[in-house]
Amino acid sequence: MEEKYIKHRYEPIHPSKDEWPVVKLARERREFVKKVADLSEERILKLTGNNPDILKEELETTLYREKLRIKQNSWVVDPDDDGSFWSGVKSALVQISTETARSKVKRLQEYKIVLNSITSRYAEEIASNFKASHYKFTRSVVTYGFSRLLNAARVKGIKSLFSNQYTLQDKIQITGETDQLRDLATKGTVVMVPTHFSNLDSILIGWVISVLGLPPFIYGAGLNLFNISIFAYFMNSLGAYKVDRRKKNLMYLETLKTYSKEAIQFGCHSLFFPGGTRSRSGMIESKLKLGLLSTAIEAQRANYENGLNDIAGKIFIVPVTINYHFVLEAPSLIRDHLSITGQERYYQENDEFSNSYKISKFLIKFFTKGSDISVSVGKAMDVLGNYVDVEGKSLDKHGRIIDTRDYFISDGEITVDNQREEEYTNMLGRRIVEEFHKINRVFNSHLVAFVAFEMIKKQNRKLDLFDLLRLPEEEISIPYKEFKENCEMVLHKIFGLKENGLINTAPHLSRDLDEIIEKGIENVGMYHAKRPIVLATNGDIGTDDMSLLYFYHNRLTGYGLEKLF
Repeated sequence: MEEKYIKHRYEPIHPSKDEWPVVKLARERREFVKKVADLSEERILKLTGNNPDILKEELETTLYREKLRIKQNSWVVDPDDDGSFWSGVKSALVQISTETARSKVKRLQEYKIVLNSITSRYAEEIASNFKASHYKFTRSVVTYGFSRLLNAARVKGIKSLFSNQYTLQDKIQITGETDQLRDLATKGTVVMVPTHFSNLDSILIGWVISVLGLPPFIYGAGLNLFNISIFAYFMNSLGAYKVDRRKKNLMYLETLKTYSKEAIQFGCHSLFFPGGTRSRSGMIESKLKLGLLSTAIEAQRANYENGLNDIAGKIFIVPVTINYHFVLEAPSLIRDHLSITGQERYYQENDEFSNSYKISKFLIKFFTKGSDISVSVGKAMDVLGNYVDVEGKSLDKHGRIIDTRDYFISDGEITVDNQREEEYTNMLGRRIVEEFHKINRVFNSHLVAFVAFEMIKKQNRKLDLFDLLRLPEEEISIPYKEFKENCEMVLHKIFGLKENGLINTAPHLSRDLDEIIEKGIENVGMYHAKRPIVLATNGDIGTDDMSLLYFYHNRLTGYGLEKLF
C-alpha cells in the first residue's frame, strides 16, 4: 500500500483559540503555578514521611547542588536573583537548626515554609509563558521563512522571494496515522512522544502540529535552548515549558513531574521527548527516561479517581519518529557519546547551536540542500501500551475491547499504587521503543552509512570499537562492487522486515540501486566539513571521519542487520 503524504494544511479541529486547552491554562497561569507548587510540596512531604530530619537533609542536598550549579555551570537564562535566593534558603536553614529548643512539629512547619518557597520558584521557572498572539505570529514566521528558503533553492532569481511553487510539505514528509491523531485530539488528551536527534526537532514538531490542524501542545524544552534569543522566543511562543537537566534534586524533579501531570489532567495536549535528550549515539532511543512518561499514567489514574471514565478523560500516547539525512550537531553528539562510553570525561552541553548566527547559517544551508525530512506518526496507544481503535477504545493483542480503568482498581476501587504504576511505566516505555522501530523510515543515507561501517568493521575484526574509530581514514577503502552487493543484501533484508511491519522505508529506496547509493553518499552528512562517506576517483568507498560514519550507521542498529556481515 502506497504511503499517504500530507500535501496541504488541515482545517483546525478547534477554530477558536479560546477552545485551545493551552490558552485556558495560560489564562489561569498564576493559579496553576500555585497549585503545582503546593501539590509538589505535598508529594515531597509524603516521600520524606513528614519527618523534619529527612526533609532537612533533602533541603540541604538541594541547596548544595544549586550553589554548585551557580558556581560551576551558570547559564545566561538563569534568574538574576539566583545567588541571593539560595543564600536566603541557607540562612533560613541555619536559623532553624540553631534553635534546638523547637519541637519536632515546629521544625517541620518551618522546613515546610522553606520547601514551599523552593517549589514555588521551580514551578514559576518551569511554567510556560504561552501567548496565543505570539503563537500565531511565530507559526506564520516559521512557515514563511522556511518556505522562502526552500523556494530560493529551487526557483532561480528574484522570483524565488515571491514564489509559492514549493511548500514545506514538499520538503517535510508527514506520514502515518495523522487522521487518527486528529480525531483522538477531539475526544481525549494526546501525549506525543517523538524520537530526538536535533535541536531542530522542537520547532519542526511544532510546525507539524500546526499543519495537522491541532491546537498547540505544551512540551518540555531543554532550558539550554532558552540561552539563545531566537530559540527562546520560538519556544515560549510554541507553548514550551522549561526543563533544566542540570537540576537532579528531588524537589525540582517532583515539581517538574507535578507540572506535567497537572497540565495533562487540565486537558492540555502534551509533547515530550522520552529519550530525555538528543540521541548522542545516533541510535533510535532504546532506553527511555521514564519520569515524565510516568506523569501520563498518573494523570490517567487521577482522571478515573475524579470520575472521568468516558472518552473525554482518556489519555492517548502517540509515538513519532523524525528522520534526517544529516544532523547538524552530529560531530559533538558522537564525541559526547564516545567520551561517556569510553569513560574518559563527562560531556558538557556544548554544540553547534550556540548562537543565532550559527542557527541561521545552518537553516539556510539545510533548506538550500536537497535533503528531505520525514515525520512518521505512529498508531495511538493507551497509557498501558495497548493500541486504540477509531473510537479511542483500548484493544488487547487479539483485538478485543478492554477497559483501561480496570488496571487501576484494587478491591473494587481506584487506588494509588506506586509500585504498580512504576511497572506500567516500564511497560509503556518498552512499547514506545517497539513502535519507534516499526515506524522508523530508512533513508538512502542510513543504508549506505550502515553498510560502509559494517564492512570496515568486518575488514578489521580484531579491533574493538574505539580502535576501529582510530583507524587512519586514508587506509580505509571498500571496493564499489562489494559495497553494492552488501547494500543489495541489506536492502533485501530491510524490505523483508517492512513486509512484517517491523520497519518502514522512504519511497526513494525503490529506485535503481546505483542511484540509491549515489544519492545516499551525496546526502549522508552533507553539511559536515568532514564527510562520513567519500567516493574515491577509482570509484571505491572511503571516509573522512569514522566517528561520523558510526553515528549515521547507528540509525539502523536494533534490527539484527549486523548479523548479515
